[in-house]
Amino acid sequence: MHIHKFGGASVKDAESLKNLSSIIHKQNRPVIVVVSAMGKTTNVLEDLTEAYFTREPARAEAVFEKIKQFHEQIYLDLGLDKYAKKAAPFTEVFGWLKQKLHKAPSLNYDYEYDQIVHCGELFSSLIINTWFQHKGIDVQWVDARDIIRTDSTYRSANVNWETSKKAFDRQQVHSTRIMLTQGFIGSTPEGISTTLGREGSDYTAAILAVLSGSKDVTIWKDVPGVMNADPKHHDFSEKMPLISYQEAIELAYYGAKIIHPRTIKPLENKKIPLYVKSFLEPGEKGTEIKHVEKEIKLSPVYIIKNGQVLLSVSPRDFSFIMEKHISRIFDMFDMYNAHVSMSQNSAINYSICVDCNKRKLPTLLDRLGEEFKVLYNEHLQLITIRHYTSEAIEKMLKGKRVLLEQRSRKTARFLVEDNSKVH
Repeated sequence: MHIHKFGGASVKDAESLKNLSSIIHKQNRPVIVVVSAMGKTTNVLEDLTEAYFTREPARAEAVFEKIKQFHEQIYLDLGLDKYAKKAAPFTEVFGWLKQKLHKAPSLNYDYEYDQIVHCGELFSSLIINTWFQHKGIDVQWVDARDIIRTDSTYRSANVNWETSKKAFDRQQVHSTRIMLTQGFIGSTPEGISTTLGREGSDYTAAILAVLSGSKDVTIWKDVPGVMNADPKHHDFSEKMPLISYQEAIELAYYGAKIIHPRTIKPLENKKIPLYVKSFLEPGEKGTEIKHVEKEIKLSPVYIIKNGQVLLSVSPRDFSFIMEKHISRIFDMFDMYNAHVSMSQNSAINYSICVDCNKRKLPTLLDRLGEEFKVLYNEHLQLITIRHYTSEAIEKMLKGKRVLLEQRSRKTARFLVEDNSKVH
C-alpha cells in the first residue's frame, strides 16, 4: 500500500482534478488517496462558522451559497451534471449543512467549528469519487470519520491509535486498488466530527500509513519539494532534495508550512519514508524525508510566522519571576489553548510570543491580568533561521526592529515589529 495526499491547491478546480486522476492512474499499485478541501474552501467555511456562531443568518446564508455554487461549478466543469444519482451523497452533505445553520449554535465555538469545517473535505472527496467513477477508475470511497477515532479535543483532536487500527481493518481496503478518503477529519467514539488541526491532512496521511503498513507517503504540493524559504515571498528559495526525520520535525516545530507538525513522528516510528513532490511536475523527484545516519549539511532555512503577539508578564509586587509564576502562566495558556512560539525570562519579567487567536486572546489577557501585570505588542513577525549564518541574519533583519532574540547552535529566532503598538 502507498499513501498519496493532495492538498487544497492540487484539487482547486476541474483541471486540477483531472491532473490528480492522471497521477493516480499511473501508479499501477494499491494506493490510499487522501484529499483536502478544494482551494480556499476551509477559509470560507471558517467564515461560515463565524457567521453561524455570532448568529448572523443573512451573512451565513450568503457564505453558504458561495460555497455551494463553487462546488457545483466544479461538477459542471467536469461534465458531471448528468450523474445525479452518483452526486446524491454530495447533495446530502449540503442538505445536512443547511439544516445545521438553521439550528441555534452551542456555546462551544471549537465544537461548532469542527461540525461545519469538516464538510470541506467531504465535498472534495465526493466530487473526486464521482469523477473517478466517470473515468472508469476502480475506487472505494471511505469516510475518514469511520476510521480515525479521536478524543473530543475539538480543532486539535488526539488520535486513539488502537480503536483506529480496528476501524481501519474493518474497512477491508485491500479489496480495491484505490481507496479515496478525506484528510483533516475524524470522529469521537460517539460519532461526533472532529478535526486534527489546521493543515491536518498531512497528519491523516501519516496516520493511514501506520494503520495500513504503507511502504511510503507522498504529499503533493504546488512547490518542487521542501524549500529552504517560501518561494512566494523569497526569490532565493531552493529545494532540499533530502532531509532527515529529525530535521523535518524541527522545521515543522518552528512553523514551516510545508508539513503539518504532527506528521513526521508516526512515520519516523515505523521508518516510513515521506516524499514531497510537485503536482505541477509529477515526474520530478521532489524531497525525500527519511532516516539518515550522517548529518546532512544544509543551507540556511528561513521560516516566517506572521500574526504573532508578544506578552510581557510580571508579578504585580515586582518580585522575581519564579518557577511557580511560570507554571501558573502556562496553566492559563493551556486552559485557553494558546500556542507558545517562543519564551524568555529576566529577573522580574516573562516574555512570551504566541499565535494571535482573536477569539481567545482577549479572554487570556483578562485572566492573566487578574494575577499579573501584562503588556502586549500585536502584529509581529517571528523569523526563524535554521542553520543560520551572519549573512543570513543580516539579510532577514535589515530595516527591522528586534523585540526578542534567541540563538542556539543551529537555530536563530527573532521577533520583529512592524508598526505594532504597546498597550
